[in-house]
Amino acid sequence: MTRCKRSVRHVRSPPVDKSGRSITQQVTEEKKNMLRRMISRHVLIVVLLVGLMNTPAFAQDGEQVRGDLSANKLTMQSVLHVDLNRNIARVPLFKGSVGGTTVWYVIMDVSDEGLARELGINFAPRLANATNGCPGCVQEVRSSDSVLGRAEVEFNGMIDFSPARIYVPGPMAFPPLEAQPGAIGDRKYTDLVRIQGTTAVYNAPMVAVGEGPFDVLDHTNTNDRVMSIDTDNRTVDLLFIRAFSHGKDVFYFTFGATSALGAVLERGTFVPAQGLLPFQNGSEHPDGTRSAIFAFTNGQTGPTSPPAQGLRHVVIDGLLPQEANLLNTTLLEALRIGGDSHNVLDSFPTLRDPRLARLYSPMWDTRLAVWSPLAVARGLNVAQTDANQIRQLAVRGLVTSPGGVPLGSNNSVVNCPVFGFLNDPPNEPQAPRPRVRGRVVD
Repeated sequence: MTRCKRSVRHVRSPPVDKSGRSITQQVTEEKKNMLRRMISRHVLIVVLLVGLMNTPAFAQDGEQVRGDLSANKLTMQSVLHVDLNRNIARVPLFKGSVGGTTVWYVIMDVSDEGLARELGINFAPRLANATNGCPGCVQEVRSSDSVLGRAEVEFNGMIDFSPARIYVPGPMAFPPLEAQPGAIGDRKYTDLVRIQGTTAVYNAPMVAVGEGPFDVLDHTNTNDRVMSIDTDNRTVDLLFIRAFSHGKDVFYFTFGATSALGAVLERGTFVPAQGLLPFQNGSEHPDGTRSAIFAFTNGQTGPTSPPAQGLRHVVIDGLLPQEANLLNTTLLEALRIGGDSHNVLDSFPTLRDPRLARLYSPMWDTRLAVWSPLAVARGLNVAQTDANQIRQLAVRGLVTSPGGVPLGSNNSVVNCPVFGFLNDPPNEPQAPRPRVRGRVVD
């Protein structure tokens, strides 16, 4: 009997990779990984939204910023009056000269603690470091008194206030198509001075030139933020800026900037001689002078902040291209209700931790902050109020410098001395400073 040969069916095993995993297993694992990434991304967005919704409440409709600021809200007791209806503060005015020409200046900060108390100005110990690597960053001036302001002072550098300040908005408001500072310091001029034969460094910016009459409309012989000036009573009224620091609403003046565009944005003086102040990306450097300030380029727009914030906001809603003077009540009202850029300051004199308080400096190392397309699309680009929270957003990739590079200094220094706060003083950071690869993010 003939037996039939059994046919054998060969079943092909699925292809495998070097680890022995089949293609099917690989696809399944990849789907799981994709799902994990999607979940992580949505969790991150939810966390951010919760954090943003928990942002402290500020004077969003302007009603809380009417009247006068009380003296117990000042970091500078020399400030004579603060008008919150118009964002104008009155400070003492001092007389000096440059080569026989009369100049007028103010005193904001000093590196010596005793002098700070005596003069009622901010103690800024890091100003003593200003000449580290930059001998020309401090003017050595001559006076018959060892304390600035007690006698007339002979300065070396001069400011030309005559140029017309120009800001022509670009298609997105910022950056501009054209920008020209309204005041320019010569090669010897800096806002920082030291009296010959002494050690204290003062922040003493010039605000006017000549014996008058003073142009406070087009500012051809005054700083662009001078609203009025009284040389008889030795006072000057300055338009100030509202900002945030450590979750609180704060106020500062602004004077010199080391970039021409920065001077235009701040309505200040272009002071190139201060460009080498120590150190870029060194907000906690023991030998440095700069603190960090964060300015968003593409935050939300609208009349109030929060939620609006940043350079587009101040151009559009703060009427940045217009001249600031007492006759421009539309501009003053726009700023009162929240039209300022509301930059975020990394240090403040009222911080509880003495080490952090001593990091305060009026010389701010600018970080231009750009919200990522994802953040903008998700509506996350609302006003931020704390520097460390911004750093954490940067670590997550939601905030960068222009061009998508990691957030950092653009090496433009602005002189913005703080002088007060709206409600409660900044006491502590609202978040820990993040670390990347074991290094603290600056």
